[in-house]
Amino acid sequence: MRYSSTKILTDLKEKMVFIGGPRQVGKTTLSLELIGASSKESPAYFNWDDKSDKKKIRNSELSFEEPLIILDEVHKFKKWRGLVKGLFDKRYPKNNFIVTGSARLDYYRFGGDSLQGRYHYHRLHPFSLSELSKTPSKTDLQMLLKFGGFPEPLFKSNERHLRRWQREYFERVIDDDLRDLENVKDIGSIAILADELPNRVGSILSIRNLKEDLEVAHQTVESWVQILERLYLCFRISPFGAKRIRAVKKEKKLYLWDWSQVPDDGSRFENFIASQLLKYCHFLEDTEGYRMELQFIRDIDKREIDFVVIKDKKPLFAVEAKTKEKGLAPSISYFAERTDIPHFYQIHLGSRDQEFPDSRARILPFAKFCQLLEMP
Repeated sequence: MRYSSTKILTDLKEKMVFIGGPRQVGKTTLSLELIGASSKESPAYFNWDDKSDKKKIRNSELSFEEPLIILDEVHKFKKWRGLVKGLFDKRYPKNNFIVTGSARLDYYRFGGDSLQGRYHYHRLHPFSLSELSKTPSKTDLQMLLKFGGFPEPLFKSNERHLRRWQREYFERVIDDDLRDLENVKDIGSIAILADELPNRVGSILSIRNLKEDLEVAHQTVESWVQILERLYLCFRISPFGAKRIRAVKKEKKLYLWDWSQVPDDGSRFENFIASQLLKYCHFLEDTEGYRMELQFIRDIDKREIDFVVIKDKKPLFAVEAKTKEKGLAPSISYFAERTDIPHFYQIHLGSRDQEFPDSRARILPFAKFCQLLEMP
């Protein structure tokens, strides 16, 4: 079972559950596990992409003897909200529903949501170190860094398979999801942009530089990046501001959902940490209702800390990612004096574990950091 299984089962006692996230992250597998089914042949599973299932969904000819019914990719139906609303209002609590989908489900639920108050939404993330193993080894961490957190390439752990999976995944997102979700003409240029993003991970994403490279308007590039975010190819984080630091305000840093695509080792580790922290934030939002944000700290003099996690507009902790065991980063001591961030962590791939009380800081291995924070 995945990290959110228990929480989802609890939520299903009172409302429907929508499960969103990147394609091939394991949404259908998780849903089948939740109903105790071993395959898609279950009478409780209906997929809009299947011709016979589509007809049954539209005509409400479902297996209502099943207490929990899965509706997969149903959001591809133009009037899916009204259909699902009618099913829930008529059949609940005798029947309840799990609705799964990729980027489009997350996108469409913001457009005039007639289902408000009838569902809980959960975002499923790739595997993290804590989810992969309760007592992770160095091998577990190396596997995650190399093969990413998507189930198929991770558990195959084969470089040839990874390369083919990455190429095929990219093609499906661009050729299928992009055409379905967005009304865009220049799909080729968006594909070029997406192909360039792995080289920009961990850096300030300059829309100005991208617009010059692609020879299009600033707003066009910005809209294209937003599209790729909605397609779960990438995400950006904003700068953290505080009164006593001269923080940058508009720049954003870029990361990928599939960190295995990042060629540079240091940038890949930073992307890996960003993904684990985003999963932590989304889990607390989806299950506990907190307002979570993942940001970074950077001032106009280019002092920087990679991440700061914010809960209900108050900073919880900051994180600096280093692949090697190094001394405490000077930026941590600097920002500790000028912010009210209660904890600073410098995490790495080695074994050093040392506290610095004057800076409210600790250098520690990433695995210990996960255990300390109870990362999902």
